[in-house]
Formats: sequence, structure tokens, C-alpha cells
Amino acid sequence: MKLGLFIDYAASKITIPLSLVQRAEALGFDSIWTAEAYGTDAITPLAYIAAHTSRIRLATGIAQVSARAPTMTAMQFGTLEQLAGEGRVIAGLGLSGPQVVEGWHGQSWAQPYDRMKDTVAIMRQVFRREGPVSYQGKALSLPLPEDESTGQGKPLKPIATMNPNIPIWLGTGSQSMVTLTAEIADGWIPMGFCPGMMDVYRPWLDEGFRRAGGGKSLADFEIQGQVQVEITDDVQAAINARKPQAALYIGGMGNEKNNFHRDQMIRRGYPEAAERIQALFTEGRRDEAIAAVPDEYIDEGGLFGDEKRIAERFERWLNCGATGLTLHTSSPAALELIASLNKRQS
Repeated sequence: MKLGLFIDYAASKITIPLSLVQRAEALGFDSIWTAEAYGTDAITPLAYIAAHTSRIRLATGIAQVSARAPTMTAMQFGTLEQLAGEGRVIAGLGLSGPQVVEGWHGQSWAQPYDRMKDTVAIMRQVFRREGPVSYQGKALSLPLPEDESTGQGKPLKPIATMNPNIPIWLGTGSQSMVTLTAEIADGWIPMGFCPGMMDVYRPWLDEGFRRAGGGKSLADFEIQGQVQVEITDDVQAAINARKPQAALYIGGMGNEKNNFHRDQMIRRGYPEAAERIQALFTEGRRDEAIAAVPDEYIDEGGLFGDEKRIAERFERWLNCGATGLTLHTSSPAALELIASLNKRQS
């Protein structure tokens, strides 16, 4: 399994654990992952990391599609790869939610499916540089239609020559979006993925491959799971430490109509807990919302315990259907352990 390392982004000031990143590369890790919400961006840190590494792939999980015009998104990833070296960049994209899209970026949340589809199509045109970029989609069009503009815009051919095959991966979770991912993307960053979930997702992926045609299948497709790792003698403490963030995302990152984190908890088999956590959080009863997060929900999405327990549970991840696994950890010992276990199984 290809291993990745996630760099935390939800802080008031970004700190890149460069020694940890370089240790991951030395251990043979495949990728480094960043993300963004409404603080630091996802792409700039990868440029810094590129300057201090030589091989490891540089990926976003995810960059928000509403934060940039599709052409600018392509420009940034193309620029990053020119600096880092061809073959090192993964353009991981996601929608974010209406609170961030409309409240922070000032963009409409309307037509999220079409916006994702149009964004990928435009980015592919930029990467391939086969001519002036021109696209008429359901959510996005280039040039801007005359009834929405001065009428002076014209298609432009990218100045920079980019790798035409920069991989685009999508971070998605709902049935329609997972199917779209399999249809148009090179890889998938599944939301709330854990061992056993491929039984839910496989039919959705297969339908997307069917729509894509050309014999596309799982053999051509990368899937990057995520797991929190902590070597500890106190599993319960490790679980409890992660409940506040889980309650925040399930209860506070959205509303009753649109909450991707609540929805993924429901898909994982915790519908009653998901609804209760959101209700408590919305009512301002945050301590009760945290207490309502089931232990097993946290535990099945992590690798917590001593080396023996982690080794036993890691086998489930090796056979979960993902091609890669991103570790959320700040521990060099955790990197060493998972790298060793992964090598032992390969």
C-alpha cells in the first residue's frame, strides 16, 4: 500500500514539520497531503515542501474548487509541478460546504455537481494546452457569456507548457459525486472511509467507470484512505482526545440540509448518533455532543494502541480496497511502525 503523510492546516499559524516530512520520504512514503478551510491555503505549503524533498508526491486533500477560478487552480498546480519536477503533483479537489463557499468565498453553492465537472474539464484543457481554453458548461463557461460580461473576453491559450497528465483526484462522499469521481477523475479521496466501506462504494464507482468507457476500472484508479495513528497504552484516552473535533465537524460544519460530515457518519452505520450530535451541537450543548460520539466510530477510523494492537488492526486497512493510506500523526515512531508493517506485508 502507498503511504502518505497529512500536514495539519487547522491552526492560527502554519508550521510544517519538515523533519517528519523528510523522514517519511526516507522511509519510502509515496505522498504528502495538505488541505484548506478558511485559513492557510493548501498549495503554498507544498511548494515549500518541494524545495526540501526530492521524490515524494505533493497532494492536496483537498483544494476547494470555489476558492479559485478553474484556470487559476490549473495554473497553481502546473506551477507547483514545474518547480517540484514532473510527476510529483496530485491536484486533489473538493467542494467544501455552502457555509464556506458562500460565506467565505462569496460564491454560489448552486450546482455543485456541475461546478465540479466543469472545473475538471477546464483544468484538463489548461494542462493539455492544445489551443485556447474555451468551454461551455452548465455551471461554468469560458469566456464569460456576453449576457454576463462586457463581451470583450476571448479564449486564451496558456503561456506555460505544463504536464498534460497532471492527475486530478476528487474528495467526495455522496453517491452522485462518487460516481462522477470514477467517471472523470484519476483518483479518489473518500470521505470518512474505513475498512468495510467498499461494499457501499463499489457499485457507485463501477457505474462511474461504465460512464467513462474505454475500459476504465479500479486497475486505472487510485483510492487514498486516511487514518489517525497514535502509539499509546491508553486507547480510551486517544479516542476521547479525538471526540471534540469529530463533534465539531458532525455537528457544526453545515446545517440540517447540507452537512457532509454528518452524512458520512450515517453511511458508516451511525444514523442515530449523527442526528443526535448535530442536534446537541446546534442547541449549543457541545459537551453533550462530544459525549455522544461513539467510541467505536473513532476507533474504527484510527490505529490506536500499542504496537501489537496497531499491527492487528492495520491488516484490515491493507485489505480495505484503497491503494493508498494517509497517516494523520506527528510521531516519527508511528511513521516507522506503519512503514515497517507495510513493508512486512508487501
